[in-house]
Amino acid sequence: MSLQRSVDLARRQFFTSTASGAGFLALASLLRDDGLIAAEPSAEESIINPLAPKMPHFAPKAKRCIFIFLAGAPSHVDLYDPKPVLNERSGEPLPDSLTEKVRFAFIKKESAVLLGSPRKFSKHGESGMEVSDLLPHIGGCADDIALVRSMHTDAFNHHPAQLMMTTGVPRFGRPSLGSWLTYGLGSPSKDLPGYVVLTAGRGSSGGVSNWTSGFLPSTYQGVLFRSEGEPVLNLNNPPGVSQASQQLGLDLISRLNQERLQQLGDDEIASRTSAYHLAYRMQSAAPELIDISDETQETLDLYGVNRKEPDKYNFRGGGAHVYQQFSTNCLLARRLVERGVRVVTLMHASWDHHSNLTPEIEYNAGMLDQPAAALVQDLKRRGLLDDTLVVCAGEFGRTPLGENRSSAKNNTGRDHHPYAFSLWMAGGGIRGGQTLGETDDIGWSPVADPIHINDLHATMLHLFGFDHFKLNVRFKGLNVRLTDQGGKVVKKLLA
Repeated sequence: MSLQRSVDLARRQFFTSTASGAGFLALASLLRDDGLIAAEPSAEESIINPLAPKMPHFAPKAKRCIFIFLAGAPSHVDLYDPKPVLNERSGEPLPDSLTEKVRFAFIKKESAVLLGSPRKFSKHGESGMEVSDLLPHIGGCADDIALVRSMHTDAFNHHPAQLMMTTGVPRFGRPSLGSWLTYGLGSPSKDLPGYVVLTAGRGSSGGVSNWTSGFLPSTYQGVLFRSEGEPVLNLNNPPGVSQASQQLGLDLISRLNQERLQQLGDDEIASRTSAYHLAYRMQSAAPELIDISDETQETLDLYGVNRKEPDKYNFRGGGAHVYQQFSTNCLLARRLVERGVRVVTLMHASWDHHSNLTPEIEYNAGMLDQPAAALVQDLKRRGLLDDTLVVCAGEFGRTPLGENRSSAKNNTGRDHHPYAFSLWMAGGGIRGGQTLGETDDIGWSPVADPIHINDLHATMLHLFGFDHFKLNVRFKGLNVRLTDQGGKVVKKLLA
């Protein structure tokens, strides 16, 4: 037998065997979806579909996550943490003993003074939770949310701090929280990615590194969607390419990739194959997702999708249609989790108010307040909030000191402040109607129940059914975790 004939025969045997194997695994996947066989996929099926749903370590309270990321870092003392003493001492310097070892991004220590807040705080709900007058709708959700006032972090500049919030460490190359969740749990969605990102405003400092899969296969990376037009750039077929020809090409590529996977055992090949098939299915699922014409007018009004844009919008977080964009993104987040997407990140930038704080935070809070509250309310009335975890946070807080750059005539903003900030959470096993943690009289640092970002991550993983010590991946000789820099479950947050 000639060498060429042997090669041809081997190729035919390979395609026959791999086609049969793939067909069997596809059948197994369908039987699992119908509850006819065990839920945990085999290793072989996980190669064919890396996003096949998996079981966590123990029964979870949360099944899906929506993370509202306010990039640039909102001022906690103007939104969530009232400080009457700060207002009383506005204009006073702080003692050198408090600031001498503190590193600021822009503040000049020798002439810095405290800056009070003009915001009015009021109590909401049966819990009596106090929030700023800029957030009346979120205040209306007080009994469903947990407001944490004692967060702190390690990084004081935006990009490292955003990486700290999203990956657990202030450096490149690590998987994001959303990637860890989709890696550990897979995703029930067949026609959409397991992890989707929607953005509004200008780009964040961290960019794509905020939703990277790091050293995990790229299947688990966040996929950036757009809320109008083509949902994912270059998703649609170019002119002249029919669906039939696309399917033929996809089948051939899949077979070649399967052969290469058997030779090399590289998970990234499986990820690439999975991405091709997902993109094919998304060509119909993604446009249906962003077509909100089937939503009732009451729902559109609840989110404020068609509300009037402010007359003035040339701010750090502004733009001609940012209010509509963010409102639509919040609505799409609900539609995404309804369709089985595991993790949704809603990014908005920027909240980096070094100057012009009052008008700019008023603009940003106006954008955030109604649709973020509507998301919580809408999830609740649809029976989704109990197992959907909603988190709203920035990467750090803002200084109680006014920012006094030498070029500024007046202190109209606040500098970066990693020592204390606030966030809120709702649903997914969180005990709502509570305010956890406390900062000192001026909002400088926690004095009760301090919670580090790694503690937040450990708690979130716990809500999804994971022992955060055991969810790890071998990388460069180490068992790497989201929380390997530290972290403990904050039991006071749990319902």
